[in-house]
Parts: sequence; C-alpha cells; structure tokens
Amino acid sequence: MSRYTITVTVTVTGKVRSDPDAVIGYDPPLRTYSLQSFLHEETDEPALWLGTHDRAFEALEDIRHAAISHGYDFMALSPKLAAKLVDDKAAASGRPERDGIFGELLKHLNQPK
Repeated sequence: MSRYTITVTVTVTGKVRSDPDAVIGYDPPLRTYSLQSFLHEETDEPALWLGTHDRAFEALEDIRHAAISHGYDFMALSPKLAAKLVDDKAAASGRPERDGIFGELLKHLNQPK
C-alpha cells in the first residue's frame, strides 16, 4: 500500500481544523484509493477513513467527493503526487483477480447490510 501525507480540513462549529498528517494512498489488495485523517479522540482510529472496501474508490476524484460528502476536504493534489498515486494503481493492475475462498469472503463483506 502506498502512503503519502496530505492536509485534510474540516469545519466544526464555524472553525476550520486542519490535519497536516492525513494519509492518502492506493491499496492494491482492495483495489482502491484510501484516505485517513483526524484521529478520533476516544478510539485513536481515524475519524475519517475512506477506502476500506474492495474497489470503493477507483479514481482520485471519487475519494475527494466522498471526503466532501463527509464534511472534509483536501487541497488539490500536486501533479507530482497525483501522478505517483496513479502510477501506484497502474503498478498494481497486474495483480490477479481474487477468486476462491478469499474472493467470496470479500464479496460477502462488501454486500450492503
């Protein structure tokens, strides 16, 4: 999995908060971009954690739209970082499709409840 640091912002009660240690990357086993930001005050888990399901975000703009829909945002990625993320995805595209028990388990876990 690739991991790059970016800054994510959120507005809470009219005040903008920033997380300069947010992480964006590409997760080859899940075939998705992911984003983690703002540690939850009680659990130390990310308050924003996107890209935890198979093929959740296949394009960078999709993960940005999802962040916005959750009340978060991040500045446009630099061309260099965006290219690295696209390259990470391309490098992982040669991975074999999941089949067998593991593939069936992932399909089951990704079904709406």
